[in-house]
Amino acid sequence: MLDTATKRRIDTARDILVGKVPDPKSQVEQITIALIYKFMDDIDADSEELGGQRTFFAGEFAGYGWAKLMRVGLGGHEMLNRYAEAIARMPENPGIPPLFRSIFNHAYLPYRDPETLRAFLKIIDEFAYDHSERLGDAFEYLLSVLGSQGDAGQFRTPRHIIDFIVAIIDPQKDQTVLDPACGTAGFLISSYKHILKANTDAEGHSTLTPDEKGALAANFRGYDISPDMVRLSLVNLYLHGFVEPHIAEYDTLTSEARWNEYADVILANPPFMSPKGGIRPHNRFSVKSKRSEVLFVDYIAEHLTPTGRAGVIVPEGIIFQSQSAHKQLRKMLVEDYLVAVVSLPAGVFQPYSGVKTSILLLDRSLATKADHLAFFKVENDGFDLGAQRREIAENDLPKVRADLGEYLGRLRAGEAVDDLRGVEHGLIVGKERVAEGGEYNLSGERYREGSKRTSKFPYVSLDKVAKIVAGNSAPQGAEYFEDGKFPFIRTSDVGGVHRSDNFFGTVDKVNQKAVDELRLRLFPSGTILFPKSGASTFLNHRVLIREAAYVSSHLACIICDEQKGLPQYVYHLLCQIDARTITPDQAYPSLRLKEIGNIEIPLPPLEVQREIVAEIEGYQRVIGGARAVVENWQPQIAVDPEWPMVALGDAISLEYGKPLKAENRIEGPYPVYGSNGIVGYHNECLIEGPAIIVGRKGSAGAVNFCETPCYPIDTTFFVRIRERQQLDVRFCYYQMLDLELDKVNVQSGVPGLNRNDAYLKTIAVPPLETQQAVVAEIETEQALVDGSRELIERFEKKIRDAVGRVWGERE
Repeated sequence: MLDTATKRRIDTARDILVGKVPDPKSQVEQITIALIYKFMDDIDADSEELGGQRTFFAGEFAGYGWAKLMRVGLGGHEMLNRYAEAIARMPENPGIPPLFRSIFNHAYLPYRDPETLRAFLKIIDEFAYDHSERLGDAFEYLLSVLGSQGDAGQFRTPRHIIDFIVAIIDPQKDQTVLDPACGTAGFLISSYKHILKANTDAEGHSTLTPDEKGALAANFRGYDISPDMVRLSLVNLYLHGFVEPHIAEYDTLTSEARWNEYADVILANPPFMSPKGGIRPHNRFSVKSKRSEVLFVDYIAEHLTPTGRAGVIVPEGIIFQSQSAHKQLRKMLVEDYLVAVVSLPAGVFQPYSGVKTSILLLDRSLATKADHLAFFKVENDGFDLGAQRREIAENDLPKVRADLGEYLGRLRAGEAVDDLRGVEHGLIVGKERVAEGGEYNLSGERYREGSKRTSKFPYVSLDKVAKIVAGNSAPQGAEYFEDGKFPFIRTSDVGGVHRSDNFFGTVDKVNQKAVDELRLRLFPSGTILFPKSGASTFLNHRVLIREAAYVSSHLACIICDEQKGLPQYVYHLLCQIDARTITPDQAYPSLRLKEIGNIEIPLPPLEVQREIVAEIEGYQRVIGGARAVVENWQPQIAVDPEWPMVALGDAISLEYGKPLKAENRIEGPYPVYGSNGIVGYHNECLIEGPAIIVGRKGSAGAVNFCETPCYPIDTTFFVRIRERQQLDVRFCYYQMLDLELDKVNVQSGVPGLNRNDAYLKTIAVPPLETQQAVVAEIETEQALVDGSRELIERFEKKIRDAVGRVWGERE
């Protein structure tokens, strides 16, 4: 398990690098290289201590050893040159195994600032590796900071989703396991741990023989097209006990070199996007397509052994899109491979993407025996579906996992499985019904019957209730905007509010000259704007305009026939549509009007629509008032001119936080504070609470407050009130929030707070009873604001539920 000290060091290393290396993937690479460098030297040191010899840093590479790199008195530029030269030359080092040489292949130092490197290597020097599993845990946490989408459309798969799929597929010790788009090898490592756990006795000892352990490591393979991902996979597997990991840089979709290699178990979350012009695959695929997600699923199915099983995450396009390749793929899966589909909630991949996904479960030996499919729906996965993905109590995964296990077990036992009575999230559907019409639609909701309903509403395509047209080409030239008075809405205006059914105001306004000469079309109040081209398409912005306006051609303008669909009702439904699910080529965020028009929506009678809109408007009024409170409130102290003002340095001292002691890494009750706030918990405290902690490095000048005893680490200062001052710590905190300490100073190019400059700031120090009265007033207001935040969350859920009830009516 990752200990808090290691987590804190990784966070600190990233804070140091962020000014010079802003890209998260590059930060991971730099920390990876440094950790492996230090790890190799630790192995050498252990060898020497046991009477052996150094092998990693020997001969002409002895001068690059870690101790010599960190030698006291070594100049900054000399350290920088030695380190940069060492990592560049490491692939030539005959004393390290090929795996490590490949890790350092093409490695380089992307900045030339000695102070940044010295601070960075000092943090790396604090790492100590008792065994590679601990380093492996640290490395897995390091990989979790990869928060941006890759060039090929990769998204980091959440660990709990990986473990869920692995548990269902249940790989065995004598089976080969493959991930043909392995990324950082998460599926392979989870499978390896699953097998080790399954082969452990009651006392926790492994029951695997030495031969079985050796064969087990050889059974795992992974491919990835990205050399960076291959490097990270190799490190991750090595640190989890794979001495010679089998990870290949390989284009699964265009190369035939490994086509004849099959696996008993295949697990993958393949890239969802295709390059410009699509994939150009070889001709051995059964399904002819240029779409990466289609080809990957085809590849996985075709590369299972006769008794093979697979779990693969797919975007919703695979589930229901009507292109011939998608239908051909689904037909092949239903007839020969597929046993179950698990629908995941949109938001599982937040904050990387809000794309809706499902899990396809393939089993060749079972699929040909069964005449039906099982559909399961996960509505909650244990985390909320916002960008922060906070843990919540609701979690359908354990129940779905148990129900799936029972269903698959009954299939393997040859028992009849006609339905899933008593299974809350499951549904059995005959293959004949799925095949009806040749669509082979894999959306479980399409087949769900007998669920509780208050009414049944027909589904119609959007173009049956609204006119859908493109906006105007944007005027080119300042003469069309001089003294402009007519709003011209661009995608940036829509993106500025994200979602609004009461949209007013634009940055640009056109004049009469533009309207007359360019023949601009005016769109009426009540038009729904739906981004259809450019980067904003996949951001799912939606607005309902409340004044007539001219609109950019990058926006689809949806003008409802109010005898069929009320604009506000249709707007709230369209807010639930993920543009990715209707985009034919997801490499390019671009939609045609026809694709928007084909969106199917439930259409109740107008009276029911009015009731739904009135319900939502009531919730919005509450949200609007609560949001105004949250957004406008901030703790303020009205300083009385009669109050004495003192220099901050006369009122407090800023004391340095301290590194955590290596021998006390055990988690405990005390929060550990870095410059960004709490970074973990520890079994000892450095200061008693309440306490003020100020960022010293990284987020320099950030001010945090802790009620309890805590441990500020060495990237922070903590505040000590000077004995001669009668100063309430909370009163001091609220004043320090307004001092803009983040703007005080930047040291040597590295964000850092200069405490001597901070001491020159001034604060008010009235009598102590006055301070306490001010604090009490602020904290009363804070409690009301916190209540408003909770109110917003509750009523936003009410809106989602109101819209969800309508969508849920579909048969």
